[in-house]
Amino acid sequence: MFVLIWATFLLCVCAETGTSQQCIGQYCITLSETLTAEAGLCVVIPCSFATGFGFTPKHIVWYKCEAYSRCDYDHQIIFHTNKNIRVQYGFEGRVSLLEPDIRQNNCSIIINDLKESDSGLYRIRVNGELNRREDGFASIQTTTVSVEGLSQKPRVKIPTLTEGQQATLTCVAPGLCSGSAPEITWTWRGAGGTESYITGSSTSFRTKTLTAFTQRHISTLTFNSSAEHHNTNVTCKICFAGEKTTEEGFNFKSKLC
Repeated sequence: MFVLIWATFLLCVCAETGTSQQCIGQYCITLSETLTAEAGLCVVIPCSFATGFGFTPKHIVWYKCEAYSRCDYDHQIIFHTNKNIRVQYGFEGRVSLLEPDIRQNNCSIIINDLKESDSGLYRIRVNGELNRREDGFASIQTTTVSVEGLSQKPRVKIPTLTEGQQATLTCVAPGLCSGSAPEITWTWRGAGGTESYITGSSTSFRTKTLTAFTQRHISTLTFNSSAEHHNTNVTCKICFAGEKTTEEGFNFKSKLC
């Protein structure tokens, strides 16, 4: 049973950063108001909190809800630091805290492998103990997350190609998410317009870890450049979770001997 805290509610909005600080007495939560992200990638919801004297945070709870909902029902939970608590279907394993130690007063989360259906309102609650009794507080305002279709393109690095010499192309997937690794494929289209894989080539895939929650996915294509590749179109195609795809094509202009 939670202790009910009666206090004046204060909401301060910072127009420059798009965040709001919501306080009930000595308990404050700073939260982003609106965020936009793309399907297949990820979104970070920045969040921090401050507590009154004697309060010990124990668990962070995040809810996703629809407009005009109370947004504090158990079936609306998408993340809970108590792993025994069931979360909404489809969010399992996709949501995590940026800072696992909640004593740092950081309640920011990252949601990976985004879907359009992830658009909605998100609310945070901090559960804990006040003078050895269960207590907690929640944000009054919510964060609005809008997930749009995937529009970002991969980055392709193309060296100068010379006939008879080995060439290596590099394709960097958009986004810096730590969710499911995307599938990266290379194809080329000849003068006849038929798409196929580049014969006699080899590909490799690697993930470069930037932070505990950000990664860069990279694919390389190595082949021997020849006259048949001149003036053909090569495409790097990225397929993310949920069958979200993006691609970038370019035209080969090799130096013919």
